[in-house]
Amino acid sequence: MTPPEDRIGIEALSVFGLPPVEFVDLAADLGCRYITIFLRNLDVVPLGYPPFSLLDDSRLRADLLAAMDQRGVSISLGDGFLVLPGADMRAFGRDLDLLAELGVPRINVVSLDPDLDRTCDQVGTLAEHAAQRQLETVVEPVPGLTIGDLPTALAVLQQVSRPDVRLLIDTMHLVRSGSGAGDISAIASNQIGYAQLCDTTLAPRADNYAEEAMFERMVPGKGELPLPEILAALADDVVIGLEVPQRSLALAGVGPVERLRPCVEAAQGLLR
Repeated sequence: MTPPEDRIGIEALSVFGLPPVEFVDLAADLGCRYITIFLRNLDVVPLGYPPFSLLDDSRLRADLLAAMDQRGVSISLGDGFLVLPGADMRAFGRDLDLLAELGVPRINVVSLDPDLDRTCDQVGTLAEHAAQRQLETVVEPVPGLTIGDLPTALAVLQQVSRPDVRLLIDTMHLVRSGSGAGDISAIASNQIGYAQLCDTTLAPRADNYAEEAMFERMVPGKGELPLPEILAALADDVVIGLEVPQRSLALAGVGPVERLRPCVEAAQGLLR
């Protein structure tokens, strides 16, 4: 069985644009093996972090690789890949090249194109280009989006029909869209490529689902999700990324180490 400390990562959404090298140090200081990245800083909360672009800054890429090597941290997921109406998936070529250069094993994709058949075609095209760089693709079902729940995501996987396209299971999205541990257990384990862990209440805590999901999630074990059962249904080699954005604490001056340490400790306890 994979030890908990070898499975836990911190998702980029949890740190609100923390620069990449500092992000690596944060993860290492908390005993985590992984981080996820957006190639440009996610400047959604005014915390005073400087802007960055891994696409445009070769020195930053070199510094990031050196920091990961020194601290024993790697990137588990490249995030921010969107399917949009009329988009050309070939436009992501440079992004994919850079992620391959950074040793990233997989990318995450969500769809904002309301046409499901077109979404499937675009996911397949993106996955083909990713595979040319030895990158796997995971599809994240998000309530309110085109791929909004587990059954729809499974239908996309069936239509795309590629072994390198798998599911990303986010515990909040999973439960809020009407699925649970039993549904995960019914899926072949090799269809799930990644998981994101947080807690929340069963009933919405905000009028806007995206607002809650982007900015105010709960420390694992502090909400109402059946997290032990969901984690037990996952294969024990699946990376567990902590996606616990807490904007109210961040704006109150609570730093990322203090915000995320309880999350890491809770995840370690749940995985044990």
